[in-house]
Amino acid sequence: MTYTLSFANISVPVPIIQGGMGVRISMAELAAAVANEGGIGIIAGTGLTPEEVVEEIRKARKLTDGVIGINVLFAASQFSELVQAAMKEGIDLVISGAGFSRDMFKWGKQYHTPIVPVVSSDKFAVLAEKFGAAAVVVEGKEAAGHLGTDRPLFDILPEVLHAVNIPVIAAGGISNGEEIMKALQMGASGVQMGTIFAASEESNASDDMKRMYVQAKKEDVSLIESPVGFPSRGLKNNFFHHLQAGTQPKVKKCYACLKKCSHKYCILERLKDATADRNNTPDALMFCGEKVYTIKEILPVKKIIQRLIHEMHELPSHV
Repeated sequence: MTYTLSFANISVPVPIIQGGMGVRISMAELAAAVANEGGIGIIAGTGLTPEEVVEEIRKARKLTDGVIGINVLFAASQFSELVQAAMKEGIDLVISGAGFSRDMFKWGKQYHTPIVPVVSSDKFAVLAEKFGAAAVVVEGKEAAGHLGTDRPLFDILPEVLHAVNIPVIAAGGISNGEEIMKALQMGASGVQMGTIFAASEESNASDDMKRMYVQAKKEDVSLIESPVGFPSRGLKNNFFHHLQAGTQPKVKKCYACLKKCSHKYCILERLKDATADRNNTPDALMFCGEKVYTIKEILPVKKIIQRLIHEMHELPSHV
């Protein structure tokens, strides 16, 4: 039983795209590990400099000959510079989170790079297809990080599948082989999974963050106000409670990393606190998907993907 994910000039034997989790969670090592197992590995470009993006792509290329992409939040002030730096370096695909512009499709044609926007409705999926998207990632409310909808994935997915003729990748709360199969049998070409890989050995998340993922209960997950202007989903921790009380750390320095920002707190600093480089989880903004509580152990990517494939193959044919 095989389920190849194909779009544009890309074809991989495992229909899984690893989510591009920023800031500095999805880096070269994680992306390469997923690509080596036959999926699509994604580097999170948001919060990096163009030079760092190029460096991470080159690191990943030394670790794999598989498919490597980049995800950049459209709200990033350096969106154009980051995307074009990745394209010039020969990135295999670009995923645009939290919006997209007509310009990025022009750059894609110029550099022969497939563009895959993240959408949360059939309306935006149709617009992306019209502009020239190679595929779309349709993301439901169950996803980690910034959210474009309050509707469940499996409510939105059929609408998007009906509305467009390009491949559709399902995302948001997919945590096991059964849910992958459900998406594929509904007509999705593949799935995007983030949180399960954020808890992997190769992830650049801090050890404390990974442990909190493993220990998380359903009630530990909440919507969190983001200065980006979108609601976001993450774990309740010390920072979350300070934010609720209005006693969160003040912005000491603005890096102008976003096109628009409420400056309620520095999202760049708070996300960096969740990485292995800082390991400052009390002050960290820790994004996670709605089903983080299903993660029970920290595993290498190889074992995660092997388990997912096994779960897919073990399902009865009617599931």
